[in-house]
Amino acid sequence: MPAQKLVRTTIPAGSLSARRRGFAGRPQLYFGNSDAMRAPRFICALLLLTLLTRACGADAQTHAGAAESTARYRLGVSVDEVSLTFHAADAQGLPINDIKLDELSLLDKGLPPKRILAFESLLDFPIRAGILLDTSESMEPYLARNRGISIAYAQQLLRQQTDQAFVMDFSFLAEITQPWTGSANALTAGIHKFAAHGESRIGGTAIFNAVYQACLNQFDKIDHAASGNFILLFSDGEDNASHAYLQQAVSICQRANTAIYAFRPEAKYSFSSGPKTLAELTSETGGRVFFSDDADATIFDDLRIIEADMRNQYLLVYKPAEFRHDSSFHRIELRAPARVDSITIRSGYYAPAH
Repeated sequence: MPAQKLVRTTIPAGSLSARRRGFAGRPQLYFGNSDAMRAPRFICALLLLTLLTRACGADAQTHAGAAESTARYRLGVSVDEVSLTFHAADAQGLPINDIKLDELSLLDKGLPPKRILAFESLLDFPIRAGILLDTSESMEPYLARNRGISIAYAQQLLRQQTDQAFVMDFSFLAEITQPWTGSANALTAGIHKFAAHGESRIGGTAIFNAVYQACLNQFDKIDHAASGNFILLFSDGEDNASHAYLQQAVSICQRANTAIYAFRPEAKYSFSSGPKTLAELTSETGGRVFFSDDADATIFDDLRIIEADMRNQYLLVYKPAEFRHDSSFHRIELRAPARVDSITIRSGYYAPAH
């Protein structure tokens, strides 16, 4: 086997749980035929018996159908399978798209997987992006800059034929100013829209709430295995109003197979917790942190890095050697051949509870 090295791993793997939907209803009987009510008594009795027999049969079929559907669901979805995506690049930052499975070494909680179920290279993947703009008081001096970066992404890198994005602004509360669309003009309008009401918001910043809502209400509603999904987060990382915790925000992003890429200004104070918060959000979900006050050319290079990460990925599906429904965190390590300089991947995943 070729020489391998341990590259930066930033995995929980994709969602290990599925949403169950649907219901089974009982057939309802009702009698509205007045002629039948005037028929001889034995005819009415016979008619009633026939209807009840059919109802019971229909009810049995309904329950049988529901049981069969449940059985098919349970056979088709395995909660002990882990699905993860990652991006590999060379020393120049260019995508490497020809890695073979036997060149990789994967550890889940320190153990190799029980079985690899699938491995494939995903090229020129469509993108689903959420643009999240922090409009709290501390970010007011940076709003124009962040708006410009967001518009540059929407107008220059988003492919209107295949990609979609939405815009959310947040401070204490979060609001969608532009739902999913592939239109650069619509996204630009949504990015400008927050300026009209941002100052009227209640004081405080709830970053974790906004990220949680974006993943739960937006990314978790789409087929997140069919696209490269990421949040473009503009914030200083200072959260003082969230009801959700950082781990909850990370976990829902992992479930929705969504990475977080953050742009932040240089921290004014050394004791600020913001940089650490953004570092954890991005590394745990497979993203990165950039500086929003860099030169324009550097900013555009950063956006191109995100583009490359999302469009050129590998999908790896496996069964862990040890898997329990205990909500425990499974840290993952991935070793790659020496020609791979870096891998962008999530740090692990939380096993589902019973």
